[in-house]
Amino acid sequence: MDGKVIFIGGGPGDPELLTLKAYNVIKKADVIIYAGSLVNKDVLNCARDDCLIKNSASMNLDQIIHLIDESVKYGKLVARVHTGDPAIYGAIGEQMELLKAKKIDFEIIPGVSSFFAAAASLECELTLPEVSQTVIITRPEGRTPKPSKEAISKLAEHQATMCIFLGVQIIENVVKDLLTHYKKETPVAVVQKASWPDEKIVRGTLEDITDKVHESGITKTAMIIVGNVLDTKKITPSKLYDRSFTHEYRNSE
Repeated sequence: MDGKVIFIGGGPGDPELLTLKAYNVIKKADVIIYAGSLVNKDVLNCARDDCLIKNSASMNLDQIIHLIDESVKYGKLVARVHTGDPAIYGAIGEQMELLKAKKIDFEIIPGVSSFFAAAASLECELTLPEVSQTVIITRPEGRTPKPSKEAISKLAEHQATMCIFLGVQIIENVVKDLLTHYKKETPVAVVQKASWPDEKIVRGTLEDITDKVHESGITKTAMIIVGNVLDTKKITPSKLYDRSFTHEYRNSE
């Protein structure tokens, strides 16, 4: 009997932010392949004692697929655990295509992304009325190329809320690109390891955030959030709970 592969969003770090569906799969999996230090090992604490647990940081794509293939042939349940939600920078597309080619059954369980956890830690709403109703999720170009139309300097033109992954190690370049359209007074926050016990938060503006990040010692595993939604003085009440606003479930007063 063939087994199955389940891609799991392991969440941002806090084991309690793992979905119940993901928890139940990890608890009964025969094989777990997790995405290295990006996944809090505590997320795997519910795994069976006899479960084979492998860190994919030391594996290439062929080795990962080979282990999955051999496990599934013996009817084993494989949990492929990614950080946050696997749909965002999870590199699952290439894995799924190879699994399809081998006719290996799989499914995906979404997870809580780190940018949601960062917003929660900052106690901010990413889509404030009359401030920003758009969230741009992006990353600077590194060894992984990106389309030129998606350069941060071009995305900055919208002046929407921006959540930037994988950019804190080149914060100077990120800020330079943002300043092509955002004002230097625009608030910025950097959250390292959102929801982990050793979470660290640095707040500032585009004018001073680079120095503050360097002083904090943050060099990786951090989310950069940019936008006026971080300024609580700009909060405008929504229409949703406005007493003078009528909608399908409530009449205005």
